[in-house]
Amino acid sequence: MTKQDPYWFFKKWGFPDPTPGDVVFQKLEELEDRIKVLEEENVGLSNALYEMENSLDARIDILAERCRIDYDV
Repeated sequence: MTKQDPYWFFKKWGFPDPTPGDVVFQKLEELEDRIKVLEEENVGLSNALYEMENSLDARIDILAERCRIDYDV
């Protein structure tokens, strides 16, 4: 025995309002899209932080060389 769609009436008569199941599915798709955007931004931010770290390390090395500081890091 198959379970009948409880919103068959709305679909049969072509009501423009989406069924609650359709609304949930639509919201799920929207959230998945937002997650993809946030993941892409997170990757970009992480890359920018690594670039800044490398730049700061290079500048520290230049300053240490000019001041003739021997440090062991």
